[in-house]
Amino acid sequence: MTGTDPQLDRQIVVDAIADVAPDVDPATVEADEDLWYALELDSMDQLRVMTAIGERTGLDIPERDFPGLLTLDDLTAYVTARRAGP
Repeated sequence: MTGTDPQLDRQIVVDAIADVAPDVDPATVEADEDLWYALELDSMDQLRVMTAIGERTGLDIPERDFPGLLTLDDLTAYVTARRAGP
């Protein structure tokens, strides 16, 4: 897929977080801040967020990639790059 939109991809990430943890507000987190720590989300929440992103985008996000996906910027860039293809 080409022509991905980083703003749309960020919204996909934010919506996935909101679905998994409706009591938290991703807007309170700086784009380069550790998302999981700031929102007090555990590893199961992280897995659910990644699964929700995958369901929205059709991407398979392998667990080996999780350690590099700590911020909203990281997640957005990852989704945008993966949706753009090789």
